Amino acid sequence: MKVVVDFDSCESNALCMAAAQIGFEVRDDDFLYVLDENPPESLREKVEKAVNSCPKQAISIVED
Repeated sequence: MKVVVDFDSCESNALCMAAAQIGFEVRDDDFLYVLDENPPESLREKVEKAVNSCPKQAISIVED
């Protein structure tokens, strides 16, 4: 799986960070960073929580 973020839509509000608690980081520059674009399958549930928590629907999962 690959995590894709539409940075034009992303508000960097960190809801994905709170939901997933891994894989995403909003830094001091107020931009969202994806720490691992290809997380292991064992983290799918957390990544899906991040996808579902995004109010702008800016995060998606693409199957490899």
